[in-house]
Amino acid sequence: VQLSESGGGLVQPGGSLRLSCKFAGSTALVRPIAWFRQAPGKEREGLACIVSGGRYITTADSVKGRFTITRDNSKSTVDLQMNNLRPEDTAVYYCAAHNKQAWPTCYLGQDAYPFWGQGTQVAVSS
Repeated sequence: VQLSESGGGLVQPGGSLRLSCKFAGSTALVRPIAWFRQAPGKEREGLACIVSGGRYITTADSVKGRFTITRDNSKSTVDLQMNNLRPEDTAVYYCAAHNKQAWPTCYLGQDAYPFWGQGTQVAVSS
């Protein structure tokens, strides 16, 4: 399973960004995929995950109402739409694929995600 993030950058507070995770590999299509972030000096934080068919989504309370995860298997992408960004959203954002195939649910425990992308930097600043 291979994962690659894109879409990061510098944005002003209150602005929006859309991150994209391109996945590849014979089993990536059937695995849940999640977005995490890690800010300087802080632990990695789970943001949202989505199962292969898109019918089950978990979103962290810390970003609920501002961040939305979507999946397009025809394009092999999982996107994270981020609205009303705040300086505290500044971090490196990662996507990760679950250790189980065709799993009907997903949660945000990092230990369940053995496959990771390289990350994309998001900076929120005026």
